[in-house]
Amino acid sequence: MSLKQPHVIAARIVQDAGGELVGRTRLQKVAFLMQLAGFEDAFSFEYRHYGPYSEELSQAMDIAVLLGPVEEVERVADWGGRYSVYSLKGQVLGVDHDADRAYFVQQAKKIDAVELELAATAAYLFEVEGIGKAVPGNPWEETARRKPTKVAGGRLGKAAQAYEELRKVNALNPLPELPAPTSAG
Repeated sequence: MSLKQPHVIAARIVQDAGGELVGRTRLQKVAFLMQLAGFEDAFSFEYRHYGPYSEELSQAMDIAVLLGPVEEVERVADWGGRYSVYSLKGQVLGVDHDADRAYFVQQAKKIDAVELELAATAAYLFEVEGIGKAVPGNPWEETARRKPTKVAGGRLGKAAQAYEELRKVNALNPLPELPAPTSAG
């Protein structure tokens, strides 16, 4: 567990993302993958409908918004739902710049939101639930089973490809190698 205050760590994710991060779901998935890569260990994640989720991270970001280094603006999506845009409006104090960490976050941030959700979910199922590792099965196929509408249009294959690209980024702990999906989704 990190000794830094959780809201500072949450704000640092936005800083590492280049000062802006769009979407609560994206925040959760980037943070989960960042922790899996060994860049942080401050938050506990559990499986929820949208994949790995940390209530601690959600609360920490709310505090970062209240205390000021991060600004949250809610917008309405084309489909009518709401999403958040987090932006850095001040300096995150007490943190050293880590170029590898920032590059990792920026690369994860570039992944399509749904594909990022699928990739983080497969990684969670493999690493935390042990699917394809200690438990028989394939984490990509289990992701497709849990999220059938999200894998349409080849998104599962694109998510697997994006995850493999992210695995190439220098990290403290390389992201785990997942078994290949048996279909492109």
